[in-house]
Amino acid sequence: MKSFPESMTEYKKLLKKGDIIVAHQGLMDYIRDLRTHFNNRYPDYSVPGNIYYGYMDMTYFAIIPESLKNLGLKIAIVFIYEEFRFEVWLAARNKEIQNRFRKKFLEQNWSKHHITEPGKGIDSILDSVLIENPEFRDLEILTKRIESRVQGFIMDVEDFLAEHYT
Repeated sequence: MKSFPESMTEYKKLLKKGDIIVAHQGLMDYIRDLRTHFNNRYPDYSVPGNIYYGYMDMTYFAIIPESLKNLGLKIAIVFIYEEFRFEVWLAARNKEIQNRFRKKFLEQNWSKHHITEPGKGIDSILDSVLIENPEFRDLEILTKRIESRVQGFIMDVEDFLAEHYT
């Protein structure tokens, strides 16, 4: 890995070239539009106004289906830069809730989606890849694919909770 000054020289070259600026702005616009899509299409979900833009590690926003709200759970739609993919996470309001629900999924040997290992900086209970190497040529199709897979993930979580969490 290059030193910080060497990396900054390379970063400056990429910025001057211009493609990275256009790509990053386009990605941020798409994430904002995706958040707006979920907000408009699912009025029964709480869709907080905040988007976490990150440090070019990840960018995400949360949606909170009514069925998860009182449990302190939420869904995060995440773009992971290094892997260049969209993921969906089941997350919690705090670490205590996160650990309690992770334990429930582990106790039931749940295998529909990946159960994350607890650790520093781990904010998810479950995660699942939505789109590997997304194609940004047709954003409407990309949005429909993400929406469909997010809805499937939510249904899986709701089914599990209805069966095992009472």
